[in-house]
Amino acid sequence: MAETKRKFDFAIDRGGTFTDVFARLPDGRERVLKLLSRDPQNYKDAPTEGIRRVLEEETGRAFPRDQPVDTSLIGWIRMGTTVATNALLEREGERTALMVTKGFKDLLHIGTQARPKLFDLEVAMPDVLYEEVIEVDERVVLQQDSCKLPKKDPKRIVTGSTGDSLEVWKELDLEQVEKDLRGVLSRGITSLAVLLLHSYTWSDHERAVGSLALHLGFTQVSLSSEVMPMVRAVPRGYTVCADAYLTPKIRQYLKGFTSGFKGGLKEVDVLFMQSDGGLTPMEQFCGSRAILSGPAGGVVGYAITSYSQMEKKPVIGFDMGGTSTDVSRYAGQYEHVFEATTAGVTLQAPQLDINTVAAGGGSRLFFRSGMFVVGPESAGAHPGPACYRKGGPLTVTDANLALGRLLPSFFPKIFGPGENEPLSSEETTKHFRRLTEEINLFLSSNQSQAASNGANHSHKSMLPTSQSVMSMEEVAMGFIRVANEAMCRPIRALTQAKGHDTSQHVLACFGGAGGQHACAIARALGMKTVFIHKYSGVLSAYGLALADVVEEVQEPCSLQYEQHSFGELDRRVEQLSKRCHDTLCARGFTSGQITTEVFLHLRYEGTDCALMVTAAGYPSNNQSCRAGDFRSAFTKCYLKEFGFTISDRPIMVDDIRVRGCGKSGIKSVYKTKMGHKQTKPVTTTKCYFEDGYLDTSVYLWEELPCGYSIQGPAIIIDKNSTILVEPCCEACLTEEGDVCMTVGSDPHCALGTELNTVQLSIFSHRFMSIAEQMGRVLQRTSISTNIKERLDFSCAVFGPDGGLVSNAPHIPVHLGAMQETVQYQIRSLGNKLKEGDVILSNHPCAGGSHLPDLTVITPVFRKGVSGPVFFVASRGHHADIGGITPGSMPPHSTSLQQEGAVFTSFKLVTGGVFQEEAVTEALMAPAQYPDCSGTRNLHDNLSDLRAQVAANQRGSQLVAELIDSYGLAVVQAYMGYIQSNAELAVRDMLRDFARRQQTGSLEVESEDFMDDGTAIRLRVQINKEEGSAVFDFTGTGTEVWGNCNAPRAITLSALIYCLRCMVGQDIPLNQGCLAPIKVIIPPGSILQPSQNAAVVGGNVLTSQRVVDVIFRAFEVCAASQGCMNNISFGSERVGYYETVAGGAGAGPGWNGRSGVHSHMTNTRITDPEILEKRYPVILEQFSLRPGSGGAGKHCGGNGVIRKLLFRNKVVLSVLTERRSTRPYGLQGGEDGAAGLNLLHRADGRVLNLGAKTSVSLQPGDMFCLYTPGGGGYGREEEHNSRAQTKRRRLNETFPERGSVFDYRMAQEGV
Repeated sequence: MAETKRKFDFAIDRGGTFTDVFARLPDGRERVLKLLSRDPQNYKDAPTEGIRRVLEEETGRAFPRDQPVDTSLIGWIRMGTTVATNALLEREGERTALMVTKGFKDLLHIGTQARPKLFDLEVAMPDVLYEEVIEVDERVVLQQDSCKLPKKDPKRIVTGSTGDSLEVWKELDLEQVEKDLRGVLSRGITSLAVLLLHSYTWSDHERAVGSLALHLGFTQVSLSSEVMPMVRAVPRGYTVCADAYLTPKIRQYLKGFTSGFKGGLKEVDVLFMQSDGGLTPMEQFCGSRAILSGPAGGVVGYAITSYSQMEKKPVIGFDMGGTSTDVSRYAGQYEHVFEATTAGVTLQAPQLDINTVAAGGGSRLFFRSGMFVVGPESAGAHPGPACYRKGGPLTVTDANLALGRLLPSFFPKIFGPGENEPLSSEETTKHFRRLTEEINLFLSSNQSQAASNGANHSHKSMLPTSQSVMSMEEVAMGFIRVANEAMCRPIRALTQAKGHDTSQHVLACFGGAGGQHACAIARALGMKTVFIHKYSGVLSAYGLALADVVEEVQEPCSLQYEQHSFGELDRRVEQLSKRCHDTLCARGFTSGQITTEVFLHLRYEGTDCALMVTAAGYPSNNQSCRAGDFRSAFTKCYLKEFGFTISDRPIMVDDIRVRGCGKSGIKSVYKTKMGHKQTKPVTTTKCYFEDGYLDTSVYLWEELPCGYSIQGPAIIIDKNSTILVEPCCEACLTEEGDVCMTVGSDPHCALGTELNTVQLSIFSHRFMSIAEQMGRVLQRTSISTNIKERLDFSCAVFGPDGGLVSNAPHIPVHLGAMQETVQYQIRSLGNKLKEGDVILSNHPCAGGSHLPDLTVITPVFRKGVSGPVFFVASRGHHADIGGITPGSMPPHSTSLQQEGAVFTSFKLVTGGVFQEEAVTEALMAPAQYPDCSGTRNLHDNLSDLRAQVAANQRGSQLVAELIDSYGLAVVQAYMGYIQSNAELAVRDMLRDFARRQQTGSLEVESEDFMDDGTAIRLRVQINKEEGSAVFDFTGTGTEVWGNCNAPRAITLSALIYCLRCMVGQDIPLNQGCLAPIKVIIPPGSILQPSQNAAVVGGNVLTSQRVVDVIFRAFEVCAASQGCMNNISFGSERVGYYETVAGGAGAGPGWNGRSGVHSHMTNTRITDPEILEKRYPVILEQFSLRPGSGGAGKHCGGNGVIRKLLFRNKVVLSVLTERRSTRPYGLQGGEDGAAGLNLLHRADGRVLNLGAKTSVSLQPGDMFCLYTPGGGGYGREEEHNSRAQTKRRRLNETFPERGSVFDYRMAQEGV
């Protein structure tokens, strides 16, 4: 692709609000332009208008708006656009039908079965993208050598692209398919997505359906095998639906865009940016690859400009916009993810790892229960911030304006109803004064209570004094600091998750709002340098000009990475590389301009942690394939990311990917003016900083010569951005005209022990960050599937009294339970705890939930203080710790000893030495009991326990660093204040509930029953004045013979979960939640059983019933399914465990969600294709169970039907509830249907298995699970409003995205 000579080249980023244009002129000069993306009174299309203006102004010729633009002067056009993202957010794509294998019509509705927001009882989730589903009666299954199914008739055997053999169990009936497709067309739907199971490897059936659909007249047909041929049906299904839903919208936009030019741009090279950071020709641009088209240009822009100029130091990209901030990382290679969720849709496609957080210039400011809160709600473009003069709320932009950091005189007059007024400082000031009054009123009425609580946790000589009245500026500054901390958290997570040191990065700042926050964020993260490119305000557009054309091809694989596979690997790599090369040659590139890079998607056998690895830097040798030494590359990557390798485990190749690049990016040669002459500031203003108002010089960027240095405080203003140079920082203009800032350390301002509401929010973030970072270390260094991949763990920080301070992530059943464990150890061991000791515990009487959950506790000591000053702990679910059944989850256990190894106060580490021999002995000890075994997986147990110790060690370090920064008294005081803050939110909720009680009674009660008839009774007495309550479970049934006994810690976890749901806002989850609550549980009952009672079912079943009883007392919502549906099967060779979704309860204003996990669990389910690939089972059906949700004004959610056909002999265990009692309806709503467990024997008999059993199965037996529905809410007198309540705008609160967000969702989905 030769460089275009003497023509105009354009790179354009069409965003949601503004369109940025970068133009390279024939004489080599560069121009940038910003215009509104929508301005229908003046022009039809913003990119076309931008091109027209530049051509008209630079040539002096007229280019009338009402005529197509003459393209003879245009060399190339490159575009990034948010058209696809906006269509997805607004759900304004094409009407689409989905064609799917029979038995799976609801697969994409159920998805992973996890709910996105743990405490949202409505379970608001985005709608699916298709309007209709057609089930195709076809089926292919993977061949298994060990399969023992009776062979009734010969099956056609085919070979997939992975090399796997498949059996065609049911051939495609094209006549029926045609009939179904004609019906869809007759209803006006012309876009079709096709998802057939195992089509990633064998696609003949999909291709036959696709050909027929195009022949019949469908205008868009997307096949999952073509859009993204990767294993896992659910994300592939979402991706193909997005492609069918969005591609017609993109085509429609391109048609409109090209119509604005003569000849429809046929003679012009037009390229579009894809989500992976590469350009593609306009006609190849499709929906599934377009989601990050806009932000990807910015990543390319900062990667190419900052990385080279900053001596190849790794760079963090920080793009702060109006509603959100994008954070990414570059260290010489683009960091891609291959699966990420945007607007509730999980897409399987290569995309840059751009992490979006809901904190931007338009993020709203709130003061809630004593906490400064920023976002996630945004003011949007309309009405916008208060200063826009359109009646908008206070935002981060207003806070910057109030502090003098934005200067209205330098902004265009485009605000107010007539869009002709300047920014309004008066509106901002008026709003801030009102908020400041509210905050000061709160402080004066609550400071004494908060202070006394803080005093309880600090040394008696350090009694806090009350905080003085806050000024308006202190309030605005407080919100800025809280916003900064919110943006720091994902940056820490993004770097530390992969083993990088955050402080060793450069912060590359771009986007309109980032420059005001850059110094503060860099300082908070320990970074020393901030880089702001001269085109930072339009960097996404500039990045498009610098980008290369990319052609990617990928195909699935099932080979082991070993000598005898290298020939086949080399052949396939060569084939894919040639495809890339030929495609780029056809687009006009010469061989010299083309480079290809090979990636293999590798994982250790038996694990799910696959890494996409390049062999760059690892040349091939006689022990590798020709493309490079991928074994060495993989082990180095794995070691860096996870802290260990598994040397004796084979490495599997899941996918082969080749990325071809046609080098076409421009080289920016245009320099700024030279010289070191003194430049005077255009004005001086007053800006508010920590030390109050300071004189601040204001400079115009365009007037600064290169090499010029500016000492902070100063403001540098550009047409598109404002940069704040804070005190102790220095800005310098580079030769290229970019700003490079050196960030000095903050002159330390000592913080006292008195309550400072701003610091309260900051400390809340810091404590949470410690728990999150502990979790990252645990996940990285653990080895078992349960902890490393299912993320079934929690990490937490505790005060010296064992009270919970912060807990991450929120696995509901762990919420309050770990606090009980730590407090038990304090009571039990007391002064025996020494530095270098680590305690292991899992006993129910010591705060344990069930035995597989092992809790590791590390006391944190401080020089000069006798006892521990903090505790850190991690609780992880170990796959096996012995007992009567593999997996240590027996359905029929009657004593604790049958459930595995027991630890009460076991010293796992003594004096810094890991007690491997002693813990091994304890893990093997269950073998002494009849029919029991010791642990069946000692290696994983020991590895994971070491990982838990390492996570705690990291937590101890971070706590010590926090104390080094602020002092012990201050850190402990704020720990107390954070607990008070949670307490206050719960007291407010209880007072509010008491006020709403129309009967005037401050006593409510309820009961519900387990399937065996055991009652769980609750009476709640509320003290309206104090905002306190007594939760009395007297009258609850006695301890039971089976394993549904729930230790006290389980009830406390359920209680904290319910309180957080009822509070309805984000509060710190800690000991303060339970401070206003007195809990009475009768000893010897099912909720406080004796020391050796079996408890495994209490954790997973009784916990759900406790939630049902609490919500019934408060009449919050109808009962959800009330069960986790624990299903496991295994043999000597294999073991599998899953929990299965059901219906959620309806509430006052919403229908219950169907096919979702509720309350005390949120586990993801194994994808159908992975299930069938790895286990001796065929999934015959996984769909919703119609009619199982209770009827009512608002209907309960439906349960699911799940049918498993077994190919081998296995032992099946089921541990379930709600098989005889039904989930209750409320306010006249009907009950949900009870669940049912059926076994269809191969000989035709059908058996009801009951709620809890273990049974031996033969090949050909099928287990059919029917899970309970949710209860209905309200009488069914008026028309049911399911259709109206279901739909919800996705951009009401900006959806976060990226690997950090997906990791958090995965953790909450455990």
